[in-house]
This record gives sequence, structure tokens and C-alpha cells, in this order.
Amino acid sequence: MKGLIIVVAAVVVIIVAFLIWLAASYNGFVKLRNKTEEAFSAMDVSLKKRYDLIPNFVETVKGYASHEKETLQKVIQARNMAMTATTPEDRIAGDNVLTGTLRSLFAVSENYPDLKANANFMDLQNQLSRIEEEIAGSRRYYNGVVNRYNTKTEMFPGNILASIFGFKRKPLYEVQDSKERENIKVSF
Repeated sequence: MKGLIIVVAAVVVIIVAFLIWLAASYNGFVKLRNKTEEAFSAMDVSLKKRYDLIPNFVETVKGYASHEKETLQKVIQARNMAMTATTPEDRIAGDNVLTGTLRSLFAVSENYPDLKANANFMDLQNQLSRIEEEIAGSRRYYNGVVNRYNTKTEMFPGNILASIFGFKRKPLYEVQDSKERENIKVSF
């Protein structure tokens, strides 16, 4: 009889320990998922600032470089595509396209000394540079949190719990344009 009580008590302790582990693991997934969503949301705030600033920037450039319509239209199209994206994957892809078109707009502005001397243009360019720094910081934070979340969803035994409870891998914010990976050419 005493042996049966010890066996039952051991089984109860094991079950309680398993349930505590299961609850802690599940809560860990929820916490990391919420952090990834919060990180994406923080980045989204910076992206919204950028989206709001771009039309002013384009209008300023348009006044000086009216025959650069194609570049200006690409920037606006990329902005609209990024703004209307509904999934994180689409938002990331749209933002990468927008970043590339903004670089081409900056390159166009280099050809217009009057534009580069315009105080309004310089102020907008400085604001856009600050926002780009915010976005870069937000991307680093987002990628760090997503990396922890993805690691937890892929490592044993977390991968089993992740599949049971439907925790899926989240996308990282990566450079997708091969031109962005090229070295910058500096010449004097």
C-alpha cells in the first residue's frame, strides 16, 4: 500500500511538473510573439512618418527636376504599394522597393545644384535621413526579437509545442535588392 502511494505521488508530481513546464513554454511563445508584433508596430510608426514625408519631398524635387517624371512616379508608386501592403511579408517587400526608389531620387537630386541649395529640400532631406535612421534601428530590434522567436519555434522541444499551438516562423527584415549589397564606389 505504501509503495502504491509513493508511485501515485511520483506520477502526480511528474504530471504537475509537466503542466507547469507546458504553461511556461506556451507563455514564452506568447510573450515572444507579442514582442515581434510590437517591434513590427514600432517600425511601422517610422515607416508611416516616411510615407507622410515622401509626397513633400517629391513635390520639392518636381519643382526643380520636372523632366525626371519617371523617377518621381516610381517613388510614388513604391510608396503606395508599401502603404497598402497587408501582410508583414508584403510590407517588407514593398519597403525594400521604396528604399531603392528613394536612392534613385537622391541620385537624381545630385544633378541639380539649385535643388541641393534649396533650404526646404535640405530640411526634407535631413528629416528623411533621420527617419531612415529610426527605421534602421527599428529593423535591427525587430530582427533581434524575430530571431529569438524563430529560434524558439525551431528548437526541440519548443518546435513540437509551436506546431501544436500554431506558432509559425516570422519573416526577418532582409535586404532583397542585390544592388544594396554592392560596395559604394567612391571617386575623387
